[in-house]
Amino acid sequence: MQRSFGPIQGQTQTNINETDLSAKQAELAKREGVLEEKERQISEKQKLVDEKLEQLEKVRKDLVAKLEKVSSMSKDEAQKILLDNLDQELAGEISKRIKEAEEEIKITADEKAREILVGAMQHGVTDYISEFTTSKIKLPDEEMKGRIIGKEGRNVRTFEQATGVDVVMDDEIPDTLILSSFDSVRREIAKVSLERLMEDGRIQPQRIEEIVSKTREDVNKLMRAAGEKLCHDVGVYNLPAELIDILGRFKYRYSYGQNLILHTQEETQIGIALAKEIGADVNVVRLGCLLHDIGKVVTEGDEGTHVEKGVALLKKFNLPEKVINCVAEHHEDKPFSSVESILTYIADAISGARPGARHENVEDYIKRMGDIEKIATDFPGVEKAFAVQAGREVRVIVVPERVSDDELPKLVHDIAERISTEVMVPGAVKITAIRETRYSESTMTV
Repeated sequence: MQRSFGPIQGQTQTNINETDLSAKQAELAKREGVLEEKERQISEKQKLVDEKLEQLEKVRKDLVAKLEKVSSMSKDEAQKILLDNLDQELAGEISKRIKEAEEEIKITADEKAREILVGAMQHGVTDYISEFTTSKIKLPDEEMKGRIIGKEGRNVRTFEQATGVDVVMDDEIPDTLILSSFDSVRREIAKVSLERLMEDGRIQPQRIEEIVSKTREDVNKLMRAAGEKLCHDVGVYNLPAELIDILGRFKYRYSYGQNLILHTQEETQIGIALAKEIGADVNVVRLGCLLHDIGKVVTEGDEGTHVEKGVALLKKFNLPEKVINCVAEHHEDKPFSSVESILTYIADAISGARPGARHENVEDYIKRMGDIEKIATDFPGVEKAFAVQAGREVRVIVVPERVSDDELPKLVHDIAERISTEVMVPGAVKITAIRETRYSESTMTV
């Protein structure tokens, strides 16, 4: 029996062809989708490229405009524009750096300040021996006192006229004479002259005048040598001879037990060290410190404080203005005009305020403060008065109903005059009057 498979095989072949066609169509559809996606991506990239080109064209036009502008500018104008643009770009970074630097400075400032001050004070160490001038002369016996007085007091009168000092004899201390004078140089001349007279034994008016004259010459030579040594020690070599002679008077001048040569030498060395540390003008500080107290030994004229006298003297010798300002401002009588003035003030404060530099009887100090406050409160309308800064300043509180604003200047002037004539105060005294009116009111409770 024979079987026929022809028609079935043809049908199968047809089905296979249809399957292949469907697969190819699906593959084509897939590729078409991929192509569309790529086309879309290319379109987007083209759009971005167009935008970039547009931006570049804008930048090109801006640069062309700037170049056209710069081409008509000078070199300095173009440089300024570039620097201004750079400043704007770096402003944020600069601010950040400044803030960081400030934080670092806060951390290290105290430590560095201590190092500078300790170093400056170390430079101020000096081997100068302070010789305190005494106003008391020890007598060998009572007979010597009679010989010094002389017949009808002629010897002591001649001595007082020749030296310009007062000779005080206290019965409670019979073997001692007291020499009294506001001028320490006169007192030193009198002291040395009296010692020489007692040693010589010929105490008579003519001999007294000879010894005093010779002693004055010797003391002047000593002061000149002391002034030259002081200038040499601090490195000053070009001062006029008259100023050196005046500085030599420091040898016999004291302020609260501190010799002025010692104080000036110490202060100048401290000031120089501080000036070198911070990069200030060392020569200005050197001269300012050396001459800051020169008014204390100026004997010409009685008007004004030692600061005012010193300024007037230095102007007479045409010293630099910055040096004169250091002298004028070292007690804050005027606002500071330079770093050098501030350093002179600081060096003076360090030397005068260090432990052991100065001393004063506590009872005298308390009495002086009390006298200053009492003088101020004696004026009508003054409610309270406070002496501060060791008596350099007095703060006066007035009753506003009794003292008007117009009356305050006269009140301050009158207080200052009484203090200057009735109380011995070193330096100038600043009077500050305070007139204050207050009003208060409470709210009503509901």
